[in-house]
Parts: sequence; structure tokens; C-alpha cells
Amino acid sequence: MEIKQQPHAGMRLVMGGLLCVAMMPGATGWAEEPAGLEETEEVVVSATKTRQPVSQVTSAVTVITGEQLQRRNLKTVADALRFAEGLATSSFGGPGTFTDVRIRGSTSQQVLVFVDGVNVGESTTEGNYNFADLRTDNIERIEILRGNQSMLWGADAMGGVINITTKRGRGAPTLSAFFEYGSFKSIREGGAVSGQKGPVDFSATVSRWDVTSFSVINSRRGAAERDGYHNWNGSARLGIALPQDARLNVNLRWMNSIVNTDGFAIVGGRNDPADVLGGKNTRDQLILTGNFTQPLTHWWSHQLTVGRAVNNLSGQTGTFRRNLVTGQTENLQPRLFDVASYNNRIEWQHTIRVAKPVHVVAGYQFREQVGRSERNFDTKIIASHAGFADVQLNLWDRLFGTAGLRQDAYNMFGSATTYRVTAGYRHQETDTKIRGSYATGFRPPTLSQLYFPGFGTLNLQPEHSQGLDVGIDQAFFDKRVTLSTGYFWTRYRDLLLSTFDPVRCSFSPQGFCSQNIGAAKAHGWESSITVNLLEDRPWIKRLDIRGQYTYTLTRDLAVRSGNRLPLWPVHQWSSIISYQPIEPLQMNLEFRYVGQRFNDTRNREFLPAFDVWNAAATYTINKRLQVYTRVDNLFDRKYEERLFLGTPGLSIYGGVRVSFDVP
Repeated sequence: MEIKQQPHAGMRLVMGGLLCVAMMPGATGWAEEPAGLEETEEVVVSATKTRQPVSQVTSAVTVITGEQLQRRNLKTVADALRFAEGLATSSFGGPGTFTDVRIRGSTSQQVLVFVDGVNVGESTTEGNYNFADLRTDNIERIEILRGNQSMLWGADAMGGVINITTKRGRGAPTLSAFFEYGSFKSIREGGAVSGQKGPVDFSATVSRWDVTSFSVINSRRGAAERDGYHNWNGSARLGIALPQDARLNVNLRWMNSIVNTDGFAIVGGRNDPADVLGGKNTRDQLILTGNFTQPLTHWWSHQLTVGRAVNNLSGQTGTFRRNLVTGQTENLQPRLFDVASYNNRIEWQHTIRVAKPVHVVAGYQFREQVGRSERNFDTKIIASHAGFADVQLNLWDRLFGTAGLRQDAYNMFGSATTYRVTAGYRHQETDTKIRGSYATGFRPPTLSQLYFPGFGTLNLQPEHSQGLDVGIDQAFFDKRVTLSTGYFWTRYRDLLLSTFDPVRCSFSPQGFCSQNIGAAKAHGWESSITVNLLEDRPWIKRLDIRGQYTYTLTRDLAVRSGNRLPLWPVHQWSSIISYQPIEPLQMNLEFRYVGQRFNDTRNREFLPAFDVWNAAATYTINKRLQVYTRVDNLFDRKYEERLFLGTPGLSIYGGVRVSFDVP
């Protein structure tokens, strides 16, 4: 079913105008990197909250750059995360539907997602972040930190941290626009401006995506009704260089979407997939952050971050339902729902150079989660104060280590203590690095688990975890080949589960409530390889290969059968081949394999393994004009990431990008 909503005509006119102006004679310049830049080693921030070369990082981390996102012509951040080692990503039925990410056997609630320094998890649901609306527009980099990270980053980081940052404007100001059309009547369009003038740098984008011909329930199972999705994304970053080497950054990201939904019919204790008419969700997200940094002396600097993330979800459940198994139809009484949550965060961090090889990162963090639902519960607040300190050691650029401690105090359930130690050794002569870490983590219950009528339980306690990893990173042939492999182990305790227990849940009309009764473990191997195979050869300007393999064995320790955790495959691997035959043409071929898994905790709903191939190409016609295409599911594989829910078959998209300098 298509959503009967007309696009904003004014915004479409502005985008069309940008497209036309950029193609006029006299428009100059497809944005290029300044000549003569010195190529330096990649730097990671998430692992220690300080800038650190990759060769000195003692944690398992993956970096995805904005350049890689554009080269592969990806629409969503989730599409990029599907190819990262140690991660499992799934959606509830195509564009706009709930999309979650899990790390190393964790649940999605145990993954902390930061956008420009703000935790964006939704405290009024299960606490996880919905990646459905997050586009790749204006994203500079994604850092994925795997393993327990609660010591530095706080609650919810038991599985790891995904840290996303917005692009910083660089070089001469440029104006750009794009337009794309493709399968499922997909239309995307957007415009951007970025650059630097004196001490001020800026970047801003706005884009829209419309899909009107995709079924949330898998159409191969008989779903005939089509569900629409309409999304707006906007982002901006303003940076100002201030006196005495100080800097101020202000970030904004806004997302609005409407998506039609399908559902299920409960028949004889089973859930049958069903077409649903009239069901829809409306989401609004707003992320605001301010960041101020300044060195106080040559050995002491500080950074103050203030941020807020607002999530509003509303909608209705539908008016008509058709069971795709029995064919039975029924009229429904639509139910309205609404939830709103606010994540407020203040962090004041200090970096102190105690001696040449020793740095200390210490800070204070205030976090407040506010939630309400007009139809279910009044405004509720979970607040915490935390202090943390992390000592970082670097001896002769060969021996590295960190040791940190954190204390969180909550208004609802007391305090939590977490710690982390890491170590690494780099043999410079052979470019070999051995690394390892051990850490603890925790996750407090969400507002819905505490307060939702007929489900929440006030005496809940945080989940806890402990985990370790060891790994080795090796480079060959002057870093043209890099290999990385590692082992991880994690144990989860006091897991918060929705359980059917008429005795413990006597206050619930259905006998369901949230309880601390779960326990689980996960262990496995992660491996990755990057190869710069050839460059500067006839018809081979550059040929690169990236690949990863993840083996994850999970066990539910709360049941005697030792079932595997839902939606976790034992085997996953993927590869990306990047080929540039001539300067203006770039091509990518992607492959992803996901092993068999179970859709439920009882391991009765089997999901078979699948493989998917994608391809992308970009051709730069001149300095101001590019054309591009992307083909998803090249061989039209029939698969499901979640039982009964739709995934795209063969899909083809094509578009044009234009750019010109601003006088």
C-alpha cells in the first residue's frame, strides 16, 4: 500500500534547481583532495578517546570511511555494517523497517551507538538503535569497536561501540546535488554544501528517499499489498577555530520517516505472516551536539561535549488483515501508539601527559534518559553520574597498554563498576602486532522494562558481562597486504528477558514481564585481509581486495539444551573487490555469505544460509559531473534475514552527481 503523502514541493524545487545550476556552463570543479598532501597512518579515536595510530591500537577496531561509502554507492549505514567483521545485521522487512546490529554474539540492546558524541539508543523501547533511517549522506567515518567497552563509553557497550561522525568541511566551498532512480519505484535526491573559509568550516546536506513498491512481509510467501516508505534526512556540522588552539564544533542531524507495516496473525499458538492495511509508523529523530576542545598547557588538554538525541515514534496497528497461510481475512480495530525518548549527555574529558610514555584520560559523564507515552505512562527519568580514568602506556613505540576503571551511580538501582586492561606489542622490523584485552561491561534496564504497564518490573538490575580477546595483525610487502585474526570470548549474566511466568508476573494480564533470568556466552574467531593487488598497470589503475570471516558460537545458558542465540549464524564471510581500470572509472563487486541460524530462542524456526552479490560503478565525466549505478542481489537470491520478512530481489539503481565551486 502506498502512503498518500505528497513530497514537499518546495524542497524538490530547490534540489532540481541545484541540479540544473550545477550543469550550467561555467560551473567549475568536482571536489578534489589538495595536491601534495602527505600520506600518514590512519588514526583511530574510539579505542582510547584520544587520537591514536592504528599500529598502536590494542583493541579490535574497524574503520569505514565516507570515501568508501560513496565509492560503493551505499544508501544506508546498515548496508555498510553488513560487511564488517564480528557484526550481524538484519531488518524487519526492507527499506524503512526496524534494522538492528549485533556484535560478537550480543543482542542489539548491548551495542552502544554514538552519532557525533551522543548515545542514540531509544530508552522507551528495548534500548537498541534503529538504523533504518540513517543514511550515508555527510558521514565522514564509522569506527566499530568490538568487545566490552563500558569502562570508557558507559552503559550498553557490552557488545561494542559504533561511533559515527559527520563530515568536516575542507577546502574551497562547493555545492553539490544528486538524483537517483531505481527498483521498487525508488527515488532519491539531495543537495549538499561544504568547505572552509578562514577559521570556519562547514558541511550540510539534505536528502529524500521514496519507495512505494516493496512488501514488508516477503512477497514470495504470497504478500500482495505493497508498503511505502518516505524519508527525509538532514545534517550539518559547523566548526570554528578559536584563539589559543581551541576549537568549537556544533553538529545537527535530523531524520523523519513514514513507513507502512505488515504483521502476524496468531492461530493455534503460531504466528502466521499477514498482509495488513492501514498499519504505519512515523518516526522523528533529532541529534544535537556541541563540542569544545582546548589545550590548557603543553601537557594538559580538555574537551567538553554536550548533546541531546530526541526520538519520537507514533503510528497505528492497521484496519484489515489477511492471513497468508490460511487466507482468512478480518477487520481490525486500529490501536494508536506513541512513545518519546530523550538522551541527554554531558561529558568533560581531560587528557594529561604525566610523562613522555604515559598519558591519563580522565573524565566525568552525566547521562539522562527521559521517556514518556501519552497512552501508557507519564514522564520517567533514569539518570546517572560517572567518573572514569584510563592510563595509557607507550614504550619505544613497541610496547603498549591501557588500564582503566569506571564508576557509575544511578538514581534507580545503585552503582556499577567496570574496568578494562589491554596490552600490545609491535615488532617494527616485521610489522607484526600482538594485542589482547580483558574487560567487564553492564547494561541497565530501559524505561519500558521498568515502567511499561503490564510488563515493566521496578526491581530489575543491570545486565553484566565479562570478555576477552587476543589477536595478531601482520603487514607484508610494504603494507600492500595486511592480515588480522583474533579470538574472542564473552559471558553474559543477569540478562533481561521477556518471560511468561504467571507467578512472578502476576501483575501482568498476559503473564509476561521483564526479568533478570538470562545467561549466555559467545566465543569465536575474526579474520580479515586487505590486499592492494595491482596498481598503475595497463587497464589496472588500482585493484584492491578486502575480505573478512567471522566464526561465532553462541549458547543460551539459561536452558539445559544449550540452544544457540537467535539470529546468530556460526559462519559469516564477505569480500569487496575494488577495480579502477582507468582514472575516471571505479567499480566494486561485493559478496556476502550468512550461515544458517534460528529465528527464535527455542531454535525451532530455522533460517537457511544465503549468499548475496552486489555490484557498483562510478564514472567521472568531468570535474563537475559523475554518473553511477548499483545492482543489489545480482543473482536474485531468495532469502530472509528474519523469518517471513521481505528482502530485495534483483535491484538496479542509477544516478547522477554534480558539483561546482562556490565563488
